[in-house]
Parts: sequence; structure tokens; C-alpha cells
Amino acid sequence: MRDCYIHSAVSISAQNTFSNEDFLLDVIKYNAKKIQAVYPNYKDFISPVVTRRMQTGVKMGVVAANKALQIAKLNEPDAIITGTGMGCITDTEKFLNSIIDNDETYLTPTSFIQSTHNTVGAQIALGLKCNNYNNTYTHGSLSFESALIDAQLLLQEQEARHVLVGGIDELGTEFVDYVQMIEANKSKGIGVPFSEGATFTVLSSEKKENAIKLQDIITISEASKEELILKLEDFLALNNMDVKAIDAIILGDNGDMYDDYYEHITISLFSNASQIKYKHLSGEFHTASAFAFWLGINVLQKQHIPAEVLKNSGENKSIKTLLLYNQCKGKDHSFILLKT
Repeated sequence: MRDCYIHSAVSISAQNTFSNEDFLLDVIKYNAKKIQAVYPNYKDFISPVVTRRMQTGVKMGVVAANKALQIAKLNEPDAIITGTGMGCITDTEKFLNSIIDNDETYLTPTSFIQSTHNTVGAQIALGLKCNNYNNTYTHGSLSFESALIDAQLLLQEQEARHVLVGGIDELGTEFVDYVQMIEANKSKGIGVPFSEGATFTVLSSEKKENAIKLQDIITISEASKEELILKLEDFLALNNMDVKAIDAIILGDNGDMYDDYYEHITISLFSNASQIKYKHLSGEFHTASAFAFWLGINVLQKQHIPAEVLKNSGENKSIKTLLLYNQCKGKDHSFILLKT
């Protein structure tokens, strides 16, 4: 089977990650419970006439995708694969409110049509005039990981050479408030702000100089802490390595009671590896792991871990192999293995 290499990665997030060449040097600190992404100048990529008809998630996705293609020097990918937890939630909210306000009569279908989860992938394809494979995954907190797995399979089975993959979620206006109310009533709910973002990457079977390798990825629906360690060890063994080969691990801590999964993994296996957290900067949303993917790529390329994301001192050594671990409420675990 062919290997999978990362040719570019672009992220629009609550930090200055889109156009700022400094790697999380100028970190924005928030006190709010909800934070919007730092939006780029959309006019540099999309016509203002077209922009007016797009919701936030679509604009973020289209712009991030186009820049990822530019960096990879690619005009048209062989496939476009997106992952999103909530899709275009703002238009969904508009449509549902319209149903209530109009007693389910005289409804315009526009908001419903634009709220579908595959809208971002479709708009990217329309802009590129790309008729190739196009798929969207809506698997909750595993949406981005599912898109990555699909892309990896396409490359390994030689059905594609270059695949555009992205994870997108927008904040919305109402639904997020109900989620926050639920979390606030828990003894230890999510402690980081809720946010949004779009991260796109170009994966290829062609190796380039300084390209990062997507070694492997695995998802696990449910497992106890002990079972999780065994599955992780099997996953590493399948890739001819053990826990000592992991130089750094990126963890999805968000302050809730299920952070003990991260603590158990690091204490049991990775006490000597550099430990990195990110959701205090990116905020929490279904595809926040896509931001972690961007972060991991930059850590490997720049051989530097910004102080704002470092959980421990770790060992002072070069970073050649990096593991991403994310979970949601003790379920939907994912491990992504990256190598220089």
C-alpha cells in the first residue's frame, strides 16, 4: 500500500492561525464562554457578491480549502472530503425558527437547502469546477477523523493521488447556548469556551521534501481506560513502534470530568513525552481535533512547541513522531500518528 503524506495544512480558528507566519507567538486569551474564529479577509478569496449568500462555516471552509490548495500548488484535487459535526447550524436554526414562526406554512426552502452538512464540500467543488469524488462525514467528534480515514484509504488503494480533507464547524447563535446550559449544570462540565473553526489539509501519495507523513489513524467507539491502553499499544505495534517512540502527544483536554482519560494515558505510557494541550486556545467544537492536526503538523515541521500549549517540560529532544489523542465524554476515542 502507498504511504500518505501531508503537503499543506491551513487553519482558521480563534487564534491568528490563518495568515500569521509566527507559530502561536501572539496568542489571544479569552474570558468569554463563546468565541468566534478570527476571520480572514474573505474578499481576497471569494467575490463579495458570493460571500453575502454564504454562512460562516461555508466561508471559512472555502477560504481554508483554497489556501491549502495554493500552498500544495494544486489546482484540482482527486477528491474532496469534509467532516463536520453540526454542518451549517446557523441556517438550520433559521429554518427551524421559521417553522415555528409561520406555523409550518409558507416556508421558504432556502435556509434548509443551505443548512445541509455537505454544503461546504459542494461549494468548494463548485468553485473549483471539480467533479471528482466528494463526500462529507457527520460522525460527531469523529467527523474529521472519519474524513481522514476515507482519504487515507483512497490513497492506499491508488484511487487518488491528491485528496483535500477538512474539518469545519460554525458556532451558530442558539443551539450552542443550550449545550452550555447543560454543561453548566454538571458537576464538572466543559471548562473551555465553545468556538468554531475550519482546518484543511492536502494529503498525497507523493512524497515531498519536508512533508509530514500520516502514519496511521484509528478510532474506538467505547473502551475502558485499561482497554484503551491495550488498544493503543496494539495500534503502535501494528506500526512497528512502541510508546518510547512517541516524542510528543497532543491531548484534547477541555476541563470536564472525562479529562481523566488523558491523565491515565499520559501517566501510564507517556510521562517522558512532551505533552501538549490546545482546546484552551481553539475552544471546543466537534471538529476541534482538526485544529490539533494542524498544530501537530506545525510542531513537527518547525521542531518547536509553543509555551502556551505545553503541559509539561518533557525531554529536550527532537520531535520525530507525534501522537494525537482525542475523545468526547469518554467515548469516540481517536489516535492519529504523525511522523517526520
